[in-house]
Amino acid sequence: MSASDFRQIAIRAESGKAERLFRAAVSAFCSLTRPSRREIAQLEDLTLPLFANVSVESRRYVAAALSECEYAPTVLVRRLCEEPVDIAAPLLIRSRALSDIDLIALIGRHGLPHARAIARRKDLNPTIANLIRALEKPTLVSVRQQEAVAKTAPKSAEVVAPSPDSQHVPGAAAENARRRLRSMMRADDESGGATVNPFASAETYVKLRETALTGNVAFFQTALADALEIDFSTARSLTANQNYTSLLAALRALDLGEERAFLITVAVYPTEFPHPQAIRIFLDRYRLLHRDAALDRLRGWKAETLSKAIRNAGPVAANADIRKADSDNAAASPKARRV
Repeated sequence: MSASDFRQIAIRAESGKAERLFRAAVSAFCSLTRPSRREIAQLEDLTLPLFANVSVESRRYVAAALSECEYAPTVLVRRLCEEPVDIAAPLLIRSRALSDIDLIALIGRHGLPHARAIARRKDLNPTIANLIRALEKPTLVSVRQQEAVAKTAPKSAEVVAPSPDSQHVPGAAAENARRRLRSMMRADDESGGATVNPFASAETYVKLRETALTGNVAFFQTALADALEIDFSTARSLTANQNYTSLLAALRALDLGEERAFLITVAVYPTEFPHPQAIRIFLDRYRLLHRDAALDRLRGWKAETLSKAIRNAGPVAANADIRKADSDNAAASPKARRV
């Protein structure tokens, strides 16, 4: 038997192991009544690296299982929804992990096959339903439907109305529908960031980077609290976990680019990236983490800060409780504030 034969046997064995592990991990997760955030993150960390090595049947099985799961991991669900519709259909029809913006993005990338599956969702946003009908029967879209879309779309969205001549061009109405979908996505991104936290300035990034690179975690926690406008104890809790999930959401809420977010995260969690595959997982999770979800987390952290201030009956200050840190961190804190 040649060396190539041995390699093929090893590859088949490894593939079979990945298949069993992929299915078993998702099955065990779906049996949990109310999984914790840590368990959700662990499932994503386990299954995403295996994704490329499992068969279509396994992906279809996992998609069907997660479609019935109330607390399905968002990153894994979005990755499965990028698959052909014969795999993604259960999630497109039923999954609660997909927001309206997720559905719009999927229609924009995959077109009619995904749109038809999404049209079967219960309580589908009427704007999305109208746009799917425009893709399904572009030559039968009435002016009344177009006016309804214009009324329900955000005011800042660019609504592209087809000209009379374009109605007779094959695919013209469908392209106009895609433009409306893209404009809705842009409008949502712009409004979502402005109402909660403006984009992180270069100065904010530099401060986070430099404090992270000092190796003194209290410096970085102080800078993070200032950037997010939360108290020090809440910022400290974001980096006290064994994994970087909370920090990932914080950096996404600040709208940092993936390269900047990775540099900061690897400085705070250097042992989490022992090999290139760990870096790939980080980038996949960061790219698939919607800013809306990150901003929701940020609202919760701010509410926690406000709740503490009310309980203490004192004024809210972003870093009021840094004085309560241990003596070493407290002695170093003036340097952190000068960074």
